[in-house]
Amino acid sequence: MKLLQLLLLTFLVSFSSIYAQEKDKKENISLLSTALNGFSFRSIGPAFMSGRIADIAIDPKNENTWYVAVGSGGVWKTTNAGTTWKPLTDSQSFYSTGAISLDPNNTQTVWLGTGENVGGRHVGIGHGVYHSPDGGKTWESKGLKESEHISKIVVHPDDSNTIWVASQGPLWSSGGERGLYKSTDGGASWKQTIVLDEWTGVTDLVIDPRNPDVLYAASWQRHRNVAAYMGGGPGTALFKSVDGGETWRKLKTGLPKVDMGKIGLAISPINPDVLYAAIELELRKGAVYRSDNGGESWSKMSDTVSGGTGPHYYQELIASPHVFDKVFLMNNYVLVSEDGGKTFYQMNESKKHVDSHAMVFKANDPNYILVGTDGGLYETFDNTQNWKFVNNLPLTQFYKLAVDDAYPFYNIFGGTQDNNTQGGPSRTFKTNGISNADWFVLLGGDGHQPATEPGNPDIVYAQSQQGNLYRVDRTTGEAVYIRPQNSLNEPYERFNWDAPILVSQHDPKRLYFGSQRVWRSENRGDSWSSISTDLTKNEERLILPIMGRQQSWDSAWDVYAMSTYNTLTSLAESAQDENILYAGSDDGLLHTTKDGGNTWTTKTVDKLPGVPATAFINDIKADLLDAAVAYIALDNHKYGDYAPYLYKTTNGGKSWKSIANGIPEGTLVWRLVQDHVNPNLLFLGTEYGVYVSLNQGEEWHKFSNGMPTISVRDLAIQKRENDLVAATFGRSFYVLDDYSPLRDITEDKLKKGAQLFPVKKALQYIESRGGTSSQGASFYTAKNPSYGAQFTYFVSEDIKTQQEARKKAEKDLKKNKQDIPFPGWEALDAEKNEQKASALLRITNKDGAKVAEVKGAYSKGLHRVSWNLRQTMPSAVDIDSETDLGRGIRINVPPGEYTVQLFKKHLGQLTALAQPKIFDVERIRKNVLANPNAAAHNAYAQNLNALYVRVEQMRKKFQKTTKKIQALTRTLSYSQGQSTDLHQLVYDLDKRQLALDKHLNGSPSKKEVGEKDTPTLSNRLSVASRGFYYNTYGPTKMHMESYDMAFSLANSLAGKVDNLAESVDAAITKAETSGAPLFLE
Repeated sequence: MKLLQLLLLTFLVSFSSIYAQEKDKKENISLLSTALNGFSFRSIGPAFMSGRIADIAIDPKNENTWYVAVGSGGVWKTTNAGTTWKPLTDSQSFYSTGAISLDPNNTQTVWLGTGENVGGRHVGIGHGVYHSPDGGKTWESKGLKESEHISKIVVHPDDSNTIWVASQGPLWSSGGERGLYKSTDGGASWKQTIVLDEWTGVTDLVIDPRNPDVLYAASWQRHRNVAAYMGGGPGTALFKSVDGGETWRKLKTGLPKVDMGKIGLAISPINPDVLYAAIELELRKGAVYRSDNGGESWSKMSDTVSGGTGPHYYQELIASPHVFDKVFLMNNYVLVSEDGGKTFYQMNESKKHVDSHAMVFKANDPNYILVGTDGGLYETFDNTQNWKFVNNLPLTQFYKLAVDDAYPFYNIFGGTQDNNTQGGPSRTFKTNGISNADWFVLLGGDGHQPATEPGNPDIVYAQSQQGNLYRVDRTTGEAVYIRPQNSLNEPYERFNWDAPILVSQHDPKRLYFGSQRVWRSENRGDSWSSISTDLTKNEERLILPIMGRQQSWDSAWDVYAMSTYNTLTSLAESAQDENILYAGSDDGLLHTTKDGGNTWTTKTVDKLPGVPATAFINDIKADLLDAAVAYIALDNHKYGDYAPYLYKTTNGGKSWKSIANGIPEGTLVWRLVQDHVNPNLLFLGTEYGVYVSLNQGEEWHKFSNGMPTISVRDLAIQKRENDLVAATFGRSFYVLDDYSPLRDITEDKLKKGAQLFPVKKALQYIESRGGTSSQGASFYTAKNPSYGAQFTYFVSEDIKTQQEARKKAEKDLKKNKQDIPFPGWEALDAEKNEQKASALLRITNKDGAKVAEVKGAYSKGLHRVSWNLRQTMPSAVDIDSETDLGRGIRINVPPGEYTVQLFKKHLGQLTALAQPKIFDVERIRKNVLANPNAAAHNAYAQNLNALYVRVEQMRKKFQKTTKKIQALTRTLSYSQGQSTDLHQLVYDLDKRQLALDKHLNGSPSKKEVGEKDTPTLSNRLSVASRGFYYNTYGPTKMHMESYDMAFSLANSLAGKVDNLAESVDAAITKAETSGAPLFLE
């Protein structure tokens, strides 16, 4: 019995200990989460080239309302024809969208298919079908989550509960939810009515506008993996249904009898018996077919097919609603036929981005077309003669990025999908932030990984697809082609679509570049030498399995617009040892050298625990502070596997361990960067945002506040500024300004209470005006970070007001259906009078004198506030004003050392919360001219502020005296006896007051008509103070002379105001003794 009691006691103690540990862990996670949520990314654009548009819907009841499905960037809505936009799906689980449809019975009902329907190498996946009942404000998943790519959604024109969905299904793998699906209960359930094989889905769907029971569908068999792409097969076909999509039959008469590829399908809105089909055939060939009997038979019209990147990337066919037999074939250059497909001509694309994917019309305007391209949206109002770009959608798809160290503001460069290599500033001097005009094209083509030279922002390396590398001189804009070349009798160089480049951390002139081997240059690319043999498997891609087996040469191969296979994809160099290099490939090989490339050791990636042999190496990073440590990010999504493969070695690559704890399944990883000060601080770019680790990868936390759900393809750290820059694939660039407080965040520190983090040097300058305020609401700008010194602090508690505490208690009582007691009148009055707790940051100069106080929020979590580097001198407070704060002259503080301290302000008490932090203020952008009066500015500011105080006192006395005269005038009727002398006295006082008011405030008659007047005291004071505002030059002799004149005027007027006040007080005394009411002040 005693043994049993002892065992029970031991169990209870052990259980209590475990419970306490788990509770502490949850509290720590909560504190850590609140701290991390205090950081926020800042969108900086650009929007000057926008990004790929997959689909567009115009509201037929209000053609100023558009919905735009972005290939990788979510859904956007405008209600004013593109003047302003609102993203609708930023907080959803997906970012890739491909099909958007409005319910014709209620256009506020929106249906969205996620995952764009192209066969490109860079395509993002979707998460099924979504529905919004309120114009995109809220969304609900409607299933088909395994579809990955939705092609089309059609809503029944008379029954909102009937919806048809064309699902193409997975691109990278077999299976999934693919085919034609129908719902008759508003998407609550789905019935598959076209069932196809494991590689085939439905790519297009049209409905007869006269009879919703008649529908036509096109299936498409296709598969892409890392090595190759096949865009057709026996599964591709055309289908027709005459019973509302319940049953389908193949259409064959007149159609090709060979395997087909992607089909674009259109039905004539003018004569729905006429259909058009753009059909891809083998080896990028194709033809356009037409039927004039509802698809029962077809005639070949021409050998027209989409080209450019390949039919898989375009091939959408659109019939004009205004002109019979006019069809548009989406293409790199849109092809137009006006005779039902017999002949085509190229649509005018002048001053428009090519690569079109979507086209919509307005019902009653045959000259209007809205087109979605790889570069955003374009409108024509004159039937394609001219195009207007919608230049306020920041949707650029960036593959990779680099930052320079330009001072004071660094630049960001990024290689894009089909929109060149772009560059622009991380911030500007302008008050309106960063505009499209601040961005520029560094290099043409599809842009890929750029690089910069440390210490020399004039040199930037940029490349277009397939390793076409250039060195750009920013001073002239000249670009020198420097891609390394193979020698005679050597195999051609196989460069990845996004070839890896590396600037050495040991010598900024040294470059590394990857093809199938590693190249090194010691002179910025003027010459190269290879330091490895072929580091890939060097396979013939066309003999590798695709669609589950080896395929015939006559199959629908298309490797034109995809990366060469068996290439290097990542390079890394140790910051501790220049001889340690890493190289990774697209075919699953990891290489290490410790002698600068003389010898290499090779490991297949399946030797890493849990990694499939097919994994693609996205990134390798050598630890910045430990030569034995490195990190690797792998990706197997091109085989339908979206797992996060992230590993670390601590022994120079001999063994690796997974460090993916905290990264959700289905979140593939792209890029890792390490802080240059704290080696435990890591950042990770993933398919769905940014993650951070505070313990060198042992645990990861979501870290994407301020950023939509989006694929983050690359990250870079600007070391001087401690900024984290993210390149997103569809939402342009994001910057996390000064992440350095993360270096001091640990669970143990957070448990100790409030913290004030180190403060970065503050740059002082005068912000310039950016443009005008009249450029319209469509003028795109991205915000600069807050000007001045930024303070970051952490609060470990929430102090609820009495009202908040009461409401929380009442909410619990209400939930439990209990009585809610009346709090009492005194408690309610106390609630009204209670002030909320706040944080106060006090800034003092080197001498300990207070120069400013900044108020901040006091609630659990991390907060950031800024000080504008100005000092406000105390003036005079008008107690009759609820808004007057007593602010006097505001001056820029001198450069130098300052201290900030954090306080809690609550219930009248100021409590110091953390140790003060010292920081520097540095003035930049010195003027060409030096002010000869600079030495006198401090004394001048004191004197000017003192004059302000004096004038405010005089003005207040004058206002009070004026009110007394007005009161005297109102009360003359109460005076007893002969009051003629009192009437005359008040009249004379009023005349004196009006004359004095004219000296103080100017002529009221001239004001009435806007006539110029003699400068008043206020005018003189205003001019005297202007030397302190919007410049650092400071007051000039003219400003000081204005002060002298204001001082003289004040002297002359002060006596008159005093005399008037004394006379009025005497008159009041006389009036009161004559029977007037008592005058209250």
